[in-house]
Amino acid sequence: MSVAIDWFAFLEVFAAALAGAALVVGFYALGLRLLVRAGRAPVVAPAEFTDAITIITEKEAHRAAKAAAKAAKKSPLTEGQKTLALVAAYASFAVSALAVLGGLLLLVLH
Repeated sequence: MSVAIDWFAFLEVFAAALAGAALVVGFYALGLRLLVRAGRAPVVAPAEFTDAITIITEKEAHRAAKAAAKAAKKSPLTEGQKTLALVAAYASFAVSALAVLGGLLLLVLH
């Protein structure tokens, strides 16, 4: 019994997976960047795990939130520009989510 590998099809799948991953990661990163530009930097609360170390302390989280609020006040953008950046951030997150859902639909429907 001999197994024949279609190398062109393998390269097509590899290229599609690489492009899809770049699309998802790129739009998610763009969304985060625009979210920060809009003055809404995501501050993550400290994570505590059983029998593990704490990622950051409450004091560090408070300091990070204070620094983010201070940076938002010093932003050179007008309110309209901040709103546009926020809308663009949400649109970038939506494109990223749609790319993931499209990939899942391709897997499920084929």
